[in-house]
Formats: sequence, structure tokens, C-alpha cells
Amino acid sequence: MQFTFDIHNANQQYLQITAKIKVSKAQTQLFFPAWRPGRYELGDFAKNVNHFQVLDEKKKPLSFEKTSKNSWLIQTKGVKEMTVKYSYYAADLNAGSTYLDATQLYVNPVNCCVFTDETFNDPITVQLNIPDNWKIAHSLKGKGKKLEAKHYDELADSPFICSADLQHNSYTVAGTQFHVWFNGIIKPDWKRLLQDFEGFTKAQIDKFGAFPSKEYHFLFQILPINAYHGVEHSKSTVIAFGPSYSVFEENYKELLGVSSHELYHTWNIKAIRPKEMFPYDFKKENYSRLGYIAEGVTTYMGDLMLLKGGVFTIAQYLYEMDAQLQKHFDNFGRLNYSVAESSFDTWLDGYVPGAPGRKVSIYTEGCLLAFIADVYIMKQSKNKYSLDTLMRVMYEKYALKGKGITEKDYQKEMEKLTGTSMQWYFDDYVNGTKSYREILLTSFDYLGLTMSEFPLKSEFASYYGGKLSENTHPFITAIYPDSPLDLSGAMLGDQIVAINGIAVNNNVDRWLRYFGKGKIKLTVLRKGVTLSLNMTTSNKKDQTKDVYYQGYSVTMKPELTQEERDALQVWVVASDCK
Repeated sequence: MQFTFDIHNANQQYLQITAKIKVSKAQTQLFFPAWRPGRYELGDFAKNVNHFQVLDEKKKPLSFEKTSKNSWLIQTKGVKEMTVKYSYYAADLNAGSTYLDATQLYVNPVNCCVFTDETFNDPITVQLNIPDNWKIAHSLKGKGKKLEAKHYDELADSPFICSADLQHNSYTVAGTQFHVWFNGIIKPDWKRLLQDFEGFTKAQIDKFGAFPSKEYHFLFQILPINAYHGVEHSKSTVIAFGPSYSVFEENYKELLGVSSHELYHTWNIKAIRPKEMFPYDFKKENYSRLGYIAEGVTTYMGDLMLLKGGVFTIAQYLYEMDAQLQKHFDNFGRLNYSVAESSFDTWLDGYVPGAPGRKVSIYTEGCLLAFIADVYIMKQSKNKYSLDTLMRVMYEKYALKGKGITEKDYQKEMEKLTGTSMQWYFDDYVNGTKSYREILLTSFDYLGLTMSEFPLKSEFASYYGGKLSENTHPFITAIYPDSPLDLSGAMLGDQIVAINGIAVNNNVDRWLRYFGKGKIKLTVLRKGVTLSLNMTTSNKKDQTKDVYYQGYSVTMKPELTQEERDALQVWVVASDCK
């Protein structure tokens, strides 16, 4: 296959694509990808296609019929090669999109490149008709404006950025060269960045023994607005991040976190992959219940590798753990739907809040389950093994042998390391909804850590059971079950306009503290109708039993036993105790 990309009238944001494809049948089915790896929901990228046409070798139109939202049946009798021409609307700029304007061409090929079953494994060339002064950041082979892919799967997994504004540097770890590309308004602190990136990269390679490829590319789209999004690929990642001024200042820790997370994906999901996604089927959903491994373990390990690599202090790492605990305990979907069920349902509503209390996040729940498994493996093996060991086993025993994994595989290998049945872990926590609280406390205790709980600073959240949007006109965004707010008849989306007859805006907590505990009259605006609601809270001095939304903090114990010191050392520094 041959693809040619043209960028006429870039301000219109239509990318012109020409695909030359060999044919061997009287009828040829042409497909557009329905989704992209790294985002387990339908993308329906064909919705961005315009001016679709198919020609034969003599540039005469071939007749075709659209047979589904992302496929066409083309009449190719007597034709050896067809040319497919179309325009692709490239107006979204995030880590998994395709984007065009006067300053850059950014392509995630799985968004915009067609394929057929017959030519899926054929070599592919890509011709980029771009300005001569534009650089190209990519992980493919090729020279100049011509790139090469071994087959469609490699092309789909190889995004590239073309721009005159690209800034580049690199570092080398264990024989692999890691390229760092910045596109956008940014002043890179290269010395600081490369040192930190080298730290977490070394830690990750140490745990797996080797890196899967000889080169890797971090492709950063730096935006002047708030942005935090990363997408993994086998030899690269695209990370959209912003605003520009925060990248090496207040949000630098988040930049490190998402970068370490995406690098860990090189092993976990790009190599260690659920059986249902081995190989990917780009035509339809690829359902799997293993999101708690793919994203949960990666979320946990991405931050932990910053600690193991000496990039984070233990206090910085535990701050990230606090955030995961907060999200876990604040989501009452944990009482109703397991993380495995929520993994399956990412194709339904996995990336939006969805119906309140219905499901959980595979990132948050999977992260905490990974921590629980990590500590349990250490404990049962007397610190000889850990989750690092398990993931290396999954990589060497399954991924490197071309096999996808199942939950049974994961459980079996975990049981070999613990020397005991792990059925409880999968029944109660992975596929069940048992509370994590006690096992989390036990896990923290083994490492010499302790978890404390405390009322949030927000009066409304802690003592009335509600969370508000952070804008001038406060809307209720969350309600704690059976809290005073819940019992008052409040609904999600209600706008609070007055407390005890006093108009409020973003000062709800201040007025609640002023009036004190007891009876509160709340005036809300609900779909154009003003309503009065009555809330009653305890006015007892001891309100420890009347706190609803709470905060969570994990800290080290003041004094550690020798056993706790040993365990903490293994957890922080090494994957295996030797």
C-alpha cells in the first residue's frame, strides 16, 4: 500500500489522503478503523471522511456501496490496483487524534488510514507533501518525507508530527536511544528532563531485563491551555500537555507521571496483551475484562518507577497514592460494579462519569489492586518476589512467545510466586465488590505505612455530603448517600443560589461555617425552577461519626520495625531481593 498526505488549504483542516491498494478480487471490502488502541471505546473515525472516491488504474471511477458505518464494498473486477481518495477532517488536538493547521501536520494513522484484509500485512510507504523546512518526529523507517512501515499494524501504531517548531534531544539507556520531541510553545529544561527521564527509564528496564526496541520516541504536543493526555505505542508515545508555562514548573511532576506511565505501557498492553486483543481487530470492539491489568497495573507502576528510579521521594509518591485513595472512596460505584465488569464496559461509557454510582475507574481500582497484589506477593515470598517479578514473568512467558494473556494466566503465575491460592483476590476484589479498606490497611502496615482519614476542608462536603463545581455559580456534582444533602431531596445538577435566604456564589462553605451546624435552608435552582430544601446536621461537639466525604493520607510510621524497614527497602528500591 502507498499513502500520500497533502495539506492544501490547511486552515480548512481537511487532510487530503490518497491510498493506492492492490486488489485481487472482483469485489473488495475496504475498512476504516472503528477504534484506536489505548482508548477502549469506539472512535468511529469514518465520521471525519469527506469527498470519498475510488478510481482504477486509468483514473476511472469504480462503483462502491457503503455497507456499514466504517466499510465500503468496491467493485474491482478486472482491476489490479485501486486508488482511494478522500479528505479527513483533522480538527482535534489531543494525544490520540489527527490534527492539521498552518503550523503542523500531526497524524495518528489509525484515525485516518484505510485498509483491506488482503493487503493488511503488506509493506506500506507514506509520502508526506509538506514544507521543506518542517521536521518530522516519528518512529518509522525512511528518509526525508518518505516513511516506511512493515504492515498496516505497524503504521496504525506509529504516529508522527511534522512541524517547523519541533525541538529534539535524546538519551540512551541499556542500548536503546530515547528521543524526546517537543512541539508547541515551550522552553525545555533539557538537563533536568533528561536526568529524570533516564531515572525512571533505567528503573523500568531493570525490572523487565530489556527494552522491546532499539529506539523510542516521546512526542509531546505542548498546548497553551490545560491538557493532560497520553497514548501508548510500541515504539513511541504521544503526550498532550499544558499550559506551556506550567510544564517545567507547577505541573512538572504530572509530566513525569504521564511519561513514566506511557513508557511502562511499552511492556504492559503493547506486549503483555489480553488474549482478546492479540491481535487487534480494528473493525469492531475488542472486549476484555483485563483493564485492571492494562491500565491499573500501569497506573501503579508508572508512579512507583519514579520512586524506584530516584525521581520521586517517598513523600511525593505517597501524595499520588493519596489521590488514588480519594478517588476510590469517593466513588460509590465500587459498591455496585467490579473493576473487571467496568473493564468490559469501557466500550460503553468507560471514559465519562456515566450514571452516578454505576461503575468504577479501571485506572484507580486497578492501581490499588496492583498495590495490594504487590505487597501480598512480597509478604508471602518473604520479600523474594513482587509484582515486578510477576510482570516480568508475564512478559517473558507470554508476550515474547506471541501469546495473549487471560485472567487465569495472571492468577496462575501470581499463585506460583505466593505459593498459595489467590482465588480470594479475584473473587472478592477483581470480580467482586468487597471493600478494599481492611486489606489496604494491612498492606500499608506491612511496609511501615499508615493511612489516616480526616474531614475535607469543604464544610459542604464533609458535614453535608455534597461536592460543588468550582465556578462562580456552584452546581452540585456529587452527593454522599444518606447524607443531609441527600435526605433533603437535592439532585445532581442543582445550582445553589441561597443559604438561609442569603444569596451565595462561590462562598458556600464560608456561609455554612458562619451559620454553624443544625438546620439549614438551602435554595436551589433546578431546570428553571426555584426550590427550598431543608438540611439538618448534628450540632454535637464530637462529630467524628457525622463526617461524609473525607480526605486520605498515607505516611510513614514514626518508628519502623526491622521487618518493616526490610520490606520498605525492597518495595522502594528493588524488584527482587537477592
